[in-house]
Amino acid sequence: MKYKKTILSLALLIITIIYIIHPYIAERGAHVDGFKDQIIRFHIKANSDKEEDQALKLKIRDEILKDTKSRFGNSKSLDETRKLVEKNLNNIKLIAEKTIEDEGKDFPVEVSLGIKNFPTRKYGNIMFPAGEYETLEVIIGEGKGKNWWCVMFPPLCFIDINHSDAIKVEEELEEVLTEEEIDLLLADKEPPIILKSKIKEVLEKTKTYLADILAEKE
Repeated sequence: MKYKKTILSLALLIITIIYIIHPYIAERGAHVDGFKDQIIRFHIKANSDKEEDQALKLKIRDEILKDTKSRFGNSKSLDETRKLVEKNLNNIKLIAEKTIEDEGKDFPVEVSLGIKNFPTRKYGNIMFPAGEYETLEVIIGEGKGKNWWCVMFPPLCFIDINHSDAIKVEEELEEVLTEEEIDLLLADKEPPIILKSKIKEVLEKTKTYLADILAEKE
């Protein structure tokens, strides 16, 4: 009985601590969630993971970015980029179809702008948390292969992430995000969303444990 009382006291202490710090963690998580409304992502899904299908995906990527760089790369607002994307959906599809034809393939292409759900992904030195983002999506064929992605707005697609242009990435983000939001997204920081989910998990397990103890007492 003494052992159970000790465990019960510790459990209550844990819950108290969690309730004290949870609002702070939730507020940090809200900052990260809020920035998602200021982002437009660009994803291209390959037909499959076969080497030739992945190579085709990258060729289509190159042709689309080459065509859109002069217009999309100079966009200064989310609304401007959205309008440009909507206006060019058919053109983007034609570029993809022509590239497929030039490569001697015969895949259908779907191009759309909408809200998509994604897992946590690293982009340069920035960590983009899981969640829903407005996304320009190009699906090649069955769309069952690995996808390539970048950020269309801010126009990070036109910065060479693969060659460690991390400073330019942050400079572009500074145009639409606060310093605090950017700091929260840096990959070497503890992701607040992950910490928030861990706290929730501990809280739920503690509640269950307490309920079991109380049930035994009755």
